[in-house]
Formats: sequence, structure tokens, C-alpha cells
Amino acid sequence: MSDNVLTPEDVKALAPLYDDVILALKQVYDPEIPVNIYDLGLIYELNINPAHEVFIKMTFTAPNCPMADEVIAEVQHSVENTPGVADCHIELTFDPVWDQSMLSDEARVALGWDPEL
Repeated sequence: MSDNVLTPEDVKALAPLYDDVILALKQVYDPEIPVNIYDLGLIYELNINPAHEVFIKMTFTAPNCPMADEVIAEVQHSVENTPGVADCHIELTFDPVWDQSMLSDEARVALGWDPEL
């Protein structure tokens, strides 16, 4: 990603696209947990530059996820098919290691857990 700092105007102009990309990410589900990858907390970073290139840093619930390639391909496809997105770059990381504290309240409710815990 370039080192260009976004201006307030850039941020305002990109906000709707950012929301649309989040909606696209919420269409991708973990193959073993009935919750989308965004609410699971698997998306560590989401950046969009003025050229509408999306940069995602993500993880998995376990480093040996047998479906990792398929999920990454689904993320790529879902984001690239979001109107206004020019390109999508995904970086996989396991630092920090994912844990249950990264779940959104929506994910906790979907899993039948107390969202306050």
C-alpha cells in the first residue's frame, strides 16, 4: 500500500465504499462456524486508497484451517465484485493469534453466547 495519507475529503469520499466492502465481507462465512468473517474478528485491517484499491489484513481462527485458500478466494471475489472497487489485495497473518475476544457482539449472539462476556 502506498504511504499516501488520506485527506479528510478522501475519507469522506471513500466512506460509502468502505461500508460496501464491509457488507461484502459479511457475506463470507467461516466454513466451520456459522458466523461471517467480519463479525468473527478475522479482518485485522481494512484500508482503501483513493484509487479504490482495497487492502485487507486477515487471519483465521486456526493457522491450519483446511479451507483457508477457499475462504481467501471468496473474500477476493466478494470484495472485487463490490461496485467501485478497482482491486483487492489480501495479506494473511497470524500475529496476533485470533481468540474469542475478537468476536463482535453480533457473533456472540449468533453463537448463543452472552455478548457481555
